[in-house]
Amino acid sequence: MTINRRSGGRLVSAAVLGALLALGLGWGGSYLKGAAQVWEQSSRSVTVRGLAEREVAADLVLWPLNYAVSANTLGELEGQLSSGERLIRTFLTERGFAPDSISTTPPRITDQFANAYGGERPDERYRAEATLLLRTDRVQAVIEAVPEATALVRQGVLLSPSYEYRTEFLFTGLDAIKPEMIREATADARSAAQQFAEDSGSAVGGIRSATQGYFSIEDLDTYTPQIKRVRVVTTVDYALE
Repeated sequence: MTINRRSGGRLVSAAVLGALLALGLGWGGSYLKGAAQVWEQSSRSVTVRGLAEREVAADLVLWPLNYAVSANTLGELEGQLSSGERLIRTFLTERGFAPDSISTTPPRITDQFANAYGGERPDERYRAEATLLLRTDRVQAVIEAVPEATALVRQGVLLSPSYEYRTEFLFTGLDAIKPEMIREATADARSAAQQFAEDSGSAVGGIRSATQGYFSIEDLDTYTPQIKRVRVVTTVDYALE
């Protein structure tokens, strides 16, 4: 029997092509399986938030002492403004506050007759308000002096406190505690991630991304504004292994 060489060549070529195709499919299947495993592992993560919080004492006080005077002439008005300023400055310096920690604002003067609009006129034509601002780091001294300000009223100073002129207690030392609080928030986030990993039968890997929230400083409560609560929240994305 004789076999056509051309037919035999085609058979060999087909066999080789089939073998190569089978090899390619096998390799491709292994590659796709491995890629799928890598993709699954890379997509396993947990995003958690960590909190750091602490209480700190205020280290700066802004105490505005606003007062009002009234008179029929501008000259009398100016004299009463000067008298009120002198009494307030004396009150503060007698309690140990430095003169250069006290500043004044220009008075706001109102012509009350001009605002009467045909109604009953007030007894005195002019009214003025002025403010002396004490800026100091002597927090406890201010706390003790505030209730003693009634002595000014007895001397004829018409204090007019309001929300606009409230005493402010501030904390300016945030930069000093920032690094430690960020570490605390990150540790709190990792603790939450570890708990999640244990519940899901995984282990916590490295940090994939992290976002630091802003620091907030608030009064501890309405009655103790001299104590502040500082908070920061971080958001961390951990890989799971």
